[in-house]
Amino acid sequence: MLLGTVDRVRFQGAALAGNALGDPTERELLVYLPHGYAESARRYPVVMVLPGFASTNASLLNFKPWEPNLFERYERLLGQGCGEAILVLPDCFTRLGGSQYVDSGAQGDYQRYLADDVLTLVDARYRTVGTRGSRAIVGKSSGGFGALRMGFDRPERFAVIGSHAGDCAFELTLRGRFTEVLPVYEKHGGPSGFLTSLSDRPPRSQAEFHALEMLALAHAYADGTLPVEPYTATLIPALWERWLDADPVRLAQGKSEGKSLKTLTDARLVFLDAGRSDEYGLQFGARILAGQLRSAGAAVEHEEFDGGHMGTAYRYDVSLPKMIAALDTDGPTLARSVLAEHARPAHTTGGAGESSDSRGAHPRPTHAGSRESP
Repeated sequence: MLLGTVDRVRFQGAALAGNALGDPTERELLVYLPHGYAESARRYPVVMVLPGFASTNASLLNFKPWEPNLFERYERLLGQGCGEAILVLPDCFTRLGGSQYVDSGAQGDYQRYLADDVLTLVDARYRTVGTRGSRAIVGKSSGGFGALRMGFDRPERFAVIGSHAGDCAFELTLRGRFTEVLPVYEKHGGPSGFLTSLSDRPPRSQAEFHALEMLALAHAYADGTLPVEPYTATLIPALWERWLDADPVRLAQGKSEGKSLKTLTDARLVFLDAGRSDEYGLQFGARILAGQLRSAGAAVEHEEFDGGHMGTAYRYDVSLPKMIAALDTDGPTLARSVLAEHARPAHTTGGAGESSDSRGAHPRPTHAGSRESP
């Protein structure tokens, strides 16, 4: 069992009210409180963790043989000397499989939900340090993209940013993918027909999964319209520019929506990584972004590892200690020695690993070959 406490909080997100997709405004927040929280008076830094596309916060706690879930992993890190923090896992799932954690009139304001609704609740309900310097945000793939965008768009909220193979460099990593998904839409008479076909079933192939993902991106980055001609797959420049405006690489160039690079150069740490064999080429995006940020004087730590896009949850073993070490804290840690004595094998699960997704209104379009496998 976990030595820390898992708190499950359901609350109404004001930022999600009236969202265009009709997704739930009441969401469940999963919060990990370190061992000793109840007995102490100290305040804790906060780490927000964003799951990838077609995953929910509960996905980070699901049972997986031979591998700890996120909270189990963190307790093992605590036993090895990692700093203590409150971990916050929000739910930003949509009926299209994910929100990319940005604000969009075509889907809802999920970045505002995180930056305003979730952080306000967390600071009010728990003993947090409650300052920018005490907060980090990290995620994988779409979650990494969301963390990067939060750093660019709301720099006053988080001082430390982490991205594991986060979506970026769209010209390299997205532009060539439309030819895979257009035949899927064509088979169903267009994107709307494809979505109708998923009303009572999940995607049945990797191509269908990617077709759903592209529609989610279209709603996050634009008005729900794909930036290509459906018959020839040629780009529609005006629409593609809207997608590129969402790209962290373009944001780092200071060319999108008047934003400037200083929003990430002010970060205490930007942690970037990706596998050298990432199936979506996101190692190249991470290399480009790391180079841009370093040239501007940002505090960047960029790593690569042998592996691809899936099955890389173990990389949190690297990022979490580094990110938490960069945060402001309040008082000495209390749980490290206790957790060192209670270190558990990687395959055990504990109570928090038995989480279930309670958002009955959410469809769950998952596939065994999905790009976001934890």
